[in-house]
Amino acid sequence: MLTQNEHNRYNRHLVLPEIGTKGQEKLKKTKVLVIGAGGLGCPVLQYLAAAGIGELGIVDHDIVDISNLQRQVLFTTEDVGQSKATVAHTRLQKLNPEINIKSHQVELTASNALDTLRPYDIIVDCSDNFPTRYLVNDSCVILNKTLVYGAIYKFEGQVTIFNAPLSDNRSANYRDLYPTPPTPEIAPNCNDAGVVGVLPGIIGTLQANEVIKLICNIGDQLVEKLFLFDLLNMTSSTIKFSASNKPITKLINYEKFCNIDTSIKNINMKEITVQELKKMIDQNEAHQLIDVREQHEVDIAEMGGELIPMGEVMENVDKFSKDKKVVVHCRSGARSGSVIQALEQQHGFDNLYNLKGGILAWADEIDTSLTKY
Repeated sequence: MLTQNEHNRYNRHLVLPEIGTKGQEKLKKTKVLVIGAGGLGCPVLQYLAAAGIGELGIVDHDIVDISNLQRQVLFTTEDVGQSKATVAHTRLQKLNPEINIKSHQVELTASNALDTLRPYDIIVDCSDNFPTRYLVNDSCVILNKTLVYGAIYKFEGQVTIFNAPLSDNRSANYRDLYPTPPTPEIAPNCNDAGVVGVLPGIIGTLQANEVIKLICNIGDQLVEKLFLFDLLNMTSSTIKFSASNKPITKLINYEKFCNIDTSIKNINMKEITVQELKKMIDQNEAHQLIDVREQHEVDIAEMGGELIPMGEVMENVDKFSKDKKVVVHCRSGARSGSVIQALEQQHGFDNLYNLKGGILAWADEIDTSLTKY
């Protein structure tokens, strides 16, 4: 039953024949867990809280950074340095005191995912990395939970629904669409690739809309249909896909599965600090400096070196010296580390050094006039 306050608050829902009182009561009885309170998570949380979801869970172990504010509009400048889950909890409760909100300030892992997801009816994946996406998907399959998925990249976004109940089975899941994870070279994160600020607002709102449609059982839902949206060119398309029915019975090591298990692969990688590089430069020590970022990043901040973007490295292996120290750098050290691993494994280099912390560390500790991005 809805209270008088709820009747007043949700009036615009109640007058919709597709939702009405019965639909609003379904929203009130449903428990939804949102994985990630970042670019996608902010609009999802805001609209689901406003819509009257009975219990809304938030999973995020990160803190608010000033670089988040360009797109994560749930937060303000005063929130920088604070827990995203805690700030979101407080702000959403002010938006709608009629609902129950639970914050989980934890990093989702294979050891806690099943227990974290189990109490909820619908899971919304707003994460920004492939290990978490596969972890959430597999947990939903094991627990028979419906998963509303969204992802963004630069000016493009996608939305679909995984593992929804059908008449005699469950719909396709994330592994049916993406059986194997992409390499870091072809799927950089938003920190490296960038994203226009309004895109997560649009895609996250579409995710929230799919949650409402699922709960109220209305409309044409994105089950086994991937909606693709290109904001730059204002085009959209929908791709159909189907289930392979391959069983998922247990959780695995998702860092290793996504080829980013750095505890093993990076154990012998040579590194150099920005102070050590500065000393090499000042003493004219023979070395080669290579920047594997993109040209638009160089336009923002540059510390020297020859530019060979990550995606073009394998076509330019001959430009890497084998006769002296080669220091490879990027924004933070992640892409340069991947480049070094590939060159060592495929071409036998043993003189490559990863600049620890990348150009961000250089800007913090050597040249504070550089713009950080």
